[in-house]
Amino acid sequence: MVDVGKWPIFTLLSPQEIASIRKACVFGTSANEALYVTEDDEGEEGSLCVTLGQTSQTELFVFQVFVFGLNYSNCLGTGDNQSTLTPKKLEALCGKKIKSLSYGSGPHVLLSTEDGVVYAWGHNGYSQLGNGTTNQGIAPIQVCTNLLIKQVVEVACGSHHSVALAADGEVFAWGYNNCGQVGSGSTANQPTPRKVTNCLHIKRVVGIACGQTSSMAVLDTGEVYGWGYNGNGQLGLGNNVNQLTPVRVAALHSVCVNQIVCGYAHTLALTDEGLLYAWGANTYGQLGTGNKNNLLSPTHIMVEKERVVEIAACHSAHTSAAKTQGGHVYMWGQCRGQSVVLPHLTHLSCTDDVFACFATPAVSWRLLSVEHEDFLTVAESLKKEFDSPETADLKFRIDGKYIHVHKAVLKIRCEHFRSMFQSYWNEDMKEVIEIDQFSYPVYRAFLQFLYTDTVDLPPEDAIGLLDLATSYCENRLKKLCQHIIKQGITVENAFSLFSAAVRYDAEDLEEFCFKFCINHLTEVTQTAAFWQMDGPLLKEFIAKASKCGAFKN
Repeated sequence: MVDVGKWPIFTLLSPQEIASIRKACVFGTSANEALYVTEDDEGEEGSLCVTLGQTSQTELFVFQVFVFGLNYSNCLGTGDNQSTLTPKKLEALCGKKIKSLSYGSGPHVLLSTEDGVVYAWGHNGYSQLGNGTTNQGIAPIQVCTNLLIKQVVEVACGSHHSVALAADGEVFAWGYNNCGQVGSGSTANQPTPRKVTNCLHIKRVVGIACGQTSSMAVLDTGEVYGWGYNGNGQLGLGNNVNQLTPVRVAALHSVCVNQIVCGYAHTLALTDEGLLYAWGANTYGQLGTGNKNNLLSPTHIMVEKERVVEIAACHSAHTSAAKTQGGHVYMWGQCRGQSVVLPHLTHLSCTDDVFACFATPAVSWRLLSVEHEDFLTVAESLKKEFDSPETADLKFRIDGKYIHVHKAVLKIRCEHFRSMFQSYWNEDMKEVIEIDQFSYPVYRAFLQFLYTDTVDLPPEDAIGLLDLATSYCENRLKKLCQHIIKQGITVENAFSLFSAAVRYDAEDLEEFCFKFCINHLTEVTQTAAFWQMDGPLLKEFIAKASKCGAFKN
């Protein structure tokens, strides 16, 4: 869970005030401003109450928005230019549920609500507030032009430009445009929101991000487009030419991207297979490549690490972070003044903590969400109840050990169990099911996958899970096992993994393991696994390797 107390500015608040925070954002050129949202459990006169749930007794929560800090360029939105160490309430936003929030370098602040309405305030020297003027925004004002009939689901800010994503996949941009970051086809500043068309016409965008003077977009197809400043290669186009309209990042054509983030002048992209790509400026090692050379095109990083599930960067910093499937958090780039050129494993629990503890300035890279300690999402509740004797109604016994599960969960999540329970769903249904064809670690990992959608196994055990996934026709699990095996292949286990791939008819994995063995032939032929391989399989491997010239010497 996010701990806002790790941000220095929140030390100004009392423990009681910190405990009431549900959402927060730290921003500003020196991380000297903050906004946070609280929930009151009863309505006040004049406040908008949001009803949660349908119960006989309606439960009401009122969202209150507070700000405090330096108030540079009126970025607190309090109606004056006075700094404050005591939180002030933003009445214009109270009662409104904030969905997305971003900020610029002025700074200016941009947010969208759950209702899809956009508000802006703060620095406006380049019309980044989208109100058609260059007057400072001393209080939150709705951004209306071209957005009134749109439901905005995400906002992003560069140094002095703004971008908004509508629910229908359309993108709007406005503000400073010296490098084409608004995507209008010119370098004239854009005073009000303008739809970004050209290559994005009739395409559906699902994610946006901004560097200082660049903009990026991810489509529902997994394609990536970029426009604006490209002097450091942050658009990933293979050159350093600025782009006045969106251009597709062709180097990513073979992968499906589902998240993109931008640093000051670098970009990170995460694919649906958990692969991480980086490109752009690398002065502080923020690309994680082991050196400080800029990259004009995307390159795969963290190759030998486990599956990545989240990436983080912020346009006001040169820091990068990532979280893996196993919950490990890595950081690299500018960290407390040091240049970390390779992803460094931390003891932090989330990517937000990296920016609180190591970024310069210590700003938040996204709107922070702080859940009640006693509140769990559906996914968290399922994860918590796995192997829980208190609530389980079924047990599996493997190697003399028990695993406690819930019939309903298994039936919903797995066709194998759905068929099994349909056949035996009566008084004769056993409360304990014996499993003898799979090991305890493998079967436990499988059942845990049904509760969490994740797998945490070494590649050697993932072989057994691959066998199970094949037997139970769990194609997604099969792909996940193959990915774990690919990430964990070594000289010592290569032939064992190759043998397993052949045995379980995993053609893609078989080819991957074969190529690895060929590329490391001298080393792997000296391992015990090579000479312990089944005779027919060994002959088949040698024949295939000879055919491609591996044994010609």
